[in-house]
Amino acid sequence: MTKYAIDPELTPWLAMIPEVDLSDMTVVRAQRSELQHLIPPVVVPDGIEIREVTIRGRDGYDIRAKVYTPTGLDGLRPGFVYIHGGGFVMGDIEMMEQGAVDIAAEAGAVVVSPDYRLAPEHPFPAGLEDCYATLEWLAANANELGVDPDRIAVGGGSAGGGLSAGVALLARDRSGPAICFQVLEIPELDDRLETESMREFVDTPLWNRPAAEYSWKYYLSGTPETLGLQYAAPSRAEDLSGLPPAYVSVCEFDPLRDEGIIYAQRLLQAGVSTELHHYRGTFHGSGLVATAEVSKRMASDVMDAIRRALS
Repeated sequence: MTKYAIDPELTPWLAMIPEVDLSDMTVVRAQRSELQHLIPPVVVPDGIEIREVTIRGRDGYDIRAKVYTPTGLDGLRPGFVYIHGGGFVMGDIEMMEQGAVDIAAEAGAVVVSPDYRLAPEHPFPAGLEDCYATLEWLAANANELGVDPDRIAVGGGSAGGGLSAGVALLARDRSGPAICFQVLEIPELDDRLETESMREFVDTPLWNRPAAEYSWKYYLSGTPETLGLQYAAPSRAEDLSGLPPAYVSVCEFDPLRDEGIIYAQRLLQAGVSTELHHYRGTFHGSGLVATAEVSKRMASDVMDAIRRALS
């Protein structure tokens, strides 16, 4: 049972969700198979070609990445850098692969997904720089990939949403590749942990304040000042003008709820066209229960937004 008014279609799944305790990362690494068990097997429709590539990072690190290419389409296709979630400390391409496959299949985009470095072994800015290098690689190879360089987007969920926001800021400030759209699903954006939802939700399923505290502790355990804390925690960025249009989604019983809403409001105030969705009765990662109507609506809404932005 739970004290939160979670959607009735989601509540039967709560007992199957493992407790995410980030206090011991060796245990977390060992729990990968338990977390993977929650995720349905990847379904790859006909017409999607998948290959692995190696991308040389800005610091010389070789980034493993996967490229998802829709075949049989005429003309240039949009491009999409898809960044997996996992609180900056967990996850990989394979755990979150369905999202990349779906964007390639349903939006007709060439999707590139980096296996970026994780904290605490590789604290900020390593993971963000890997994601930014992936954007640079996609833009530099647009002709070979059959990608329209004017239609490149970036996006992801949870930490992937926070990293996507950081990539968008870096691209603006470095005069890097043009990004036409940023997809920030249930994004992790603010290390200060001061919002009402972050203070209130200390025991919510899958993600809660204690998990967020460890996540930021590990991610910022290096020297964040070398690049700038605002790129690790985009909520700290003082100027959000000149960023690409955004799609932001948040869940009702998620400690990250309010920072997502605030960031969307600030984007709008800075003149950035932004679409914000709040889903009643949901919790962080509840979209894993793909059969629930609210999860279907979440998936449909973001895909519709991606298709519109990249058309």
